[in-house]
Amino acid sequence: MEKILVLDFGGQYNQLIARRVRENHIYAEIKAYNRITSDEIKADNYKGIIFTGGPNSVYDAVSPHFDSAVLELGIPVLGICYGCQLIAYMKNGTVSSAENSSEYGKTLLHVKSNPLFQGVPEKSICWMSHNDYVSKVPEGFTVIAETGKCPCAAMADVQHNIYAVQFHPEVTHTEFGRDILRNFVVDICGCSQDWKMESFIDDRVRKYRTELEGKRVLLALSGGVDSSVAAVLLDKAIGQDLVCVFVDHGLLRKNEGDLVEKTFKNKFGLNLIRVNARKQFLENLAGVREPEAKRKIIGEEFIRVFEKEARKLGKIDILAQGTIYPDVVESGKGESAVIKSHHNVGGLPERMGFERIVEPLRELFKDEVREVGKKLGIPDELVNRQPFPGPGLGIRIIGEVTEERLALLKEADAIFREEVNQAGLETVANQYFAVLTDSRTVGVMGDARTYGYTVALRSVTTDDFMTAEWTRLPYDLLETVSSRIINEVRGISRVVYDITSKPPGTVEWE
Repeated sequence: MEKILVLDFGGQYNQLIARRVRENHIYAEIKAYNRITSDEIKADNYKGIIFTGGPNSVYDAVSPHFDSAVLELGIPVLGICYGCQLIAYMKNGTVSSAENSSEYGKTLLHVKSNPLFQGVPEKSICWMSHNDYVSKVPEGFTVIAETGKCPCAAMADVQHNIYAVQFHPEVTHTEFGRDILRNFVVDICGCSQDWKMESFIDDRVRKYRTELEGKRVLLALSGGVDSSVAAVLLDKAIGQDLVCVFVDHGLLRKNEGDLVEKTFKNKFGLNLIRVNARKQFLENLAGVREPEAKRKIIGEEFIRVFEKEARKLGKIDILAQGTIYPDVVESGKGESAVIKSHHNVGGLPERMGFERIVEPLRELFKDEVREVGKKLGIPDELVNRQPFPGPGLGIRIIGEVTEERLALLKEADAIFREEVNQAGLETVANQYFAVLTDSRTVGVMGDARTYGYTVALRSVTTDDFMTAEWTRLPYDLLETVSSRIINEVRGISRVVYDITSKPPGTVEWE
């Protein structure tokens, strides 16, 4: 299988770069810059290398650098943002502080004819985010793009297939970013585009049929897309040796527990055990307000419940989870900054009663998981469900989680989702939910003073969940939702709408 190396220098778009490569049916894998050598890169027969962005300045002594021999391997290289500056630095060019000419956001890009920009108009919009820039290109390189403030928005040594762009082609804000990356991985690197989800399924089924033979596997089934696809994939591989445990921690959406149990027991015939653990989760969360603390408590309780169920079931060897790529990157694996811990990554306790963890979807992005689910025959209404965080409503309640606050949020969230669906906007808004804030405000109902919580409505439109735009929902829809919540959910006195995109925000509030 052909593959592209995404060499990670600590940026937050690293997984998105890999996803963009995979959109072209080319496998991409990410390696931290300090966990692979030039010799290992050569030995692994990569078809191309992409240097990622990062938060550092290349001329700082503590910034991440790499062996310049990687540029002499004869493997095509593309540097992005920090990666662009690093290539210039490694090749004895000059990188300078942008001072008053730094750029952030949508910027007009002017390109010159070049293999990297094949099919890209002379003028288009790109996404810039930099405080440094290449002020002098290295010998053998030519400038192939510029902006109003950046004289070297891209450079190339065509003879040696080394390219570098100061902007971010991987984000949706760059109009022709997908074309640029495709030009690199398909035309310049010469990849044959052989990474397909059909082969992924076949490979994983064969792998686990052999690897888990004679083992009993316990799967954490939440009913969400990731764990559902993991369950059906593993069932295809090991059948009755898979035991699915659905932990009803009381932090699910309204009526969701019953829906999960009905779907997987009746439709798929999986060996499913539903555990009512609401009481112990809420007891352990009592008085806890800090988001990371809540995530870790929920993660640890998950494992404790699984261990308890495993003891009841007899010998259970393996714990399976629906971990996917975005979970890993946002938990700060590799060199990226920690955004938040995920209960199935950073929140796991070190000591567990299982031999090891199996994560069949760990290398996949959400869209790839959905594609696998469809090919496995999982109904669209389940495969296309909007994402729901592992910690559930525990991280959609700002501050302490209590029975009262949980009940308020469930009702408000159900109203919002119901109205969006009735308006036929569920395909426009990729994820939409309510958040119960810890802010109380004064209101008036029936000529009497009220003092209730503020609910924030959140809806985003995205194709990758690594970047997202807030959804422009119709005002009349928002008015209806607000009116229903205020009138039907006693204890909530104000409704607001979140218009923050990702970045700079995250989709979830905590």
